[in-house]
Amino acid sequence: MSDARIEQALQRRRSDAVAEWGLVDEIVLIGAGDPIGVPGRGDRTYPFHAHSEYYYLTDRNRPAGVLAFDPNDGWFDFAAEVTEEERLWSGAADGDPGGVPLGQLQVWLGARRERPTAGLGAVPTGGLEVRCDPALGEDLRIGLDAVRRPKDAVELERMRIAEQATRAAFAAAVPALVEGSTERSVQVELETAALRAGADAMAYDTIVGAGTNSAVLHFMPTDRRLVNGDLVLIDAGADYRQYACDVTRTYPVGGALSAEQAELHAVVHAAERAAIERCEPGTEWVDVHMTAARVIAEGLVAFGLLRGEPTTLVESGAVWLFFPHGIGHMVGLGVRDAAGPLRSRRDTPTPIKNLRINLPLEPGFVVTVEPGVYFVPAMLNDPERRAQHRHAVDWDRVDRMLDFGGIRIEDNVHITPDGHEILTADLPVLG
Repeated sequence: MSDARIEQALQRRRSDAVAEWGLVDEIVLIGAGDPIGVPGRGDRTYPFHAHSEYYYLTDRNRPAGVLAFDPNDGWFDFAAEVTEEERLWSGAADGDPGGVPLGQLQVWLGARRERPTAGLGAVPTGGLEVRCDPALGEDLRIGLDAVRRPKDAVELERMRIAEQATRAAFAAAVPALVEGSTERSVQVELETAALRAGADAMAYDTIVGAGTNSAVLHFMPTDRRLVNGDLVLIDAGADYRQYACDVTRTYPVGGALSAEQAELHAVVHAAERAAIERCEPGTEWVDVHMTAARVIAEGLVAFGLLRGEPTTLVESGAVWLFFPHGIGHMVGLGVRDAAGPLRSRRDTPTPIKNLRINLPLEPGFVVTVEPGVYFVPAMLNDPERRAQHRHAVDWDRVDRMLDFGGIRIEDNVHITPDGHEILTADLPVLG
């Protein structure tokens, strides 16, 4: 990707932010943030990721930078100079890091000390004589989120590269799903393949859960050994230039689903396909979620686990016993990307627990669609839930299936002007 294309993208993003904000006299500081030390580990720090708001407008992943905006004078990019110590210990590249030396920021602020100031990103505070207005900052963040949600061509290109590395990762993981392997060994094969295929890193902590662990939504892999017949839920994604892919697949150890596993896998897959079909401009995200919920309710009635009319089972909450999370979230510059409220402060409450987006879809959005069916003993053994849904659930069947685990299928969907594109469509649902 050429430097010219990236520079054009940055200019467009900044111009769109300025238009969205509509500032007259207020100034804005957007901080990259600083490395965070690992407690008790000497001088070790966690891997540094510049705050998404800063990175989006600078394409720079160096600590301590501050991007400043004055509606009268434009943008000022203050960057920390590369030190001799950095070159000695971490091999920082030689040359100008770009931007105005960070030491000049205090002078810049001093000339504007009486003006309202908003802090975005990792709001810079250390050593700076500046007070940020929290309400102004919140308002500008809502505006910047609106600008960030639709992905531009540079962002989509990076996400496609991340998807290609993720596809290679899952292709390497499937052959490792044999009796005697461990969740951890599957993780090693998957992440190694992602890095070899061009990923900079993993976009988030890889989830590998086998057997009953597959019903834990964010299970971290352990040394648990796989057994033929286990379900293994893998939720993983590559990162390329800070842009993420986020995919889930659920596979059987040994390559063959049991009759019960196959029926519920088909229910989840049908719910995913139906929800994806709703993904087009103007569709409320709540409606995408409810579409998946109704398909899952229908499937669980046919399976014999739920009793009643599917819409009633959704409205009563019975289906949430087995589908306890939202249908998905924004993805892009990291996962859980820019999904705050609209500028109109649209905070319409929903009865749906854990719904991560409450917005209508627009062209350029990229979302995950990830329905699931899980048997979570901590939820299903709760006496109050059993009493509340005593007529809607076949609890004897539930008791026989408490060790079933869970099934989730997840893809990344790009909203186009006339519908959608599944960015991860070439990653098979079953290996």
